[in-house]
Amino acid sequence: MGVVVPLDDARDPAAKLGPLVELVSADMGRVNRIILDKAGSNVELIPQLARHLIDSGGKRLRPMLTLAAAKMCGYAGDGHVLLASSVEFMHTATLLHDDVVDESALRRGKPTARLVWGNQASVLVGDFLLGQAFKMMVDVGSLKALRILANAAAVIAEGEVMQLSASKNMATTEDEYLAVIEAKTAALFSAAAEVGAAVCDRPQAEQAGLRSYGRNLGLAFQLVDDALDYSGEQARLGKSVGDDFREGKITLPVVLAYRRGSEDERTFWKRTLETAAIAEGDLEHAIALMQKHGSLADTIGRARHYGKIARDDLEIFPDSRHKSALMDVVEFCIGRAY
Repeated sequence: MGVVVPLDDARDPAAKLGPLVELVSADMGRVNRIILDKAGSNVELIPQLARHLIDSGGKRLRPMLTLAAAKMCGYAGDGHVLLASSVEFMHTATLLHDDVVDESALRRGKPTARLVWGNQASVLVGDFLLGQAFKMMVDVGSLKALRILANAAAVIAEGEVMQLSASKNMATTEDEYLAVIEAKTAALFSAAAEVGAAVCDRPQAEQAGLRSYGRNLGLAFQLVDDALDYSGEQARLGKSVGDDFREGKITLPVVLAYRRGSEDERTFWKRTLETAAIAEGDLEHAIALMQKHGSLADTIGRARHYGKIARDDLEIFPDSRHKSALMDVVEFCIGRAY
């Protein structure tokens, strides 16, 4: 049975997204229309598979970061909408590829595309979406923005390979785990925020500030996700409790519980995660060990740490509604754990 990870200062985390959603609603309407248009193809399988994931209910946080960052920096053109659409296509492509690599069965409460159409189709449609993303980047005409997002695409792929190497390896250290999530998750958050400044040629300090904001926000986001996988709050994420456990993923709650545990406890982790010999009651025992050694609470504590850095990263910008909304996103990401 899952456990709820408490957060003392959390009330209604979803409400923290309200200001951002309101500020970018008009532009997100344009982004959504572009996404539906660019996901189209004469090859019937492509729009079917793409729409399966696009319509599955994600909050589209990453493109909203691009839109808000650009407006906070005073951008007055239309390029930010295409860049935001590119960011969402990159994210969608990554999800398709991730589900194949992880052999996942569920995504946001629905069967994954790989279960419905197969691994080959999922990978190829993901590649199609990446191609569409880069075409839109070129249409914007900002070499800076293109460079930022192209670099993020390469880093994300590296992160997937790193995670594959770390999978089922109980020797994984906290630093190695952080390197994986920095590449797999934080890189796209970072790029999504940074291009908002890059598209309007803001000073390097502002671009660097948004790059760091996105990186630290992404780290906090993933740390909370990894704690939630062993909590009772999975319905919001469309995941069942223990997906990471069953897939043999070595996340921070596992790393901390393993390193703080006894020899018998380490033998348990090796049996369940390294050899995938999972028996009835093992998930509940894993959660109990995490509670015993404080690994879930410490994972959330680290998320709070990166969240504070993200908030500080925004302090170089003048006060505005967009800045305030981006601050609130930090509270949303961490508050999901309650």
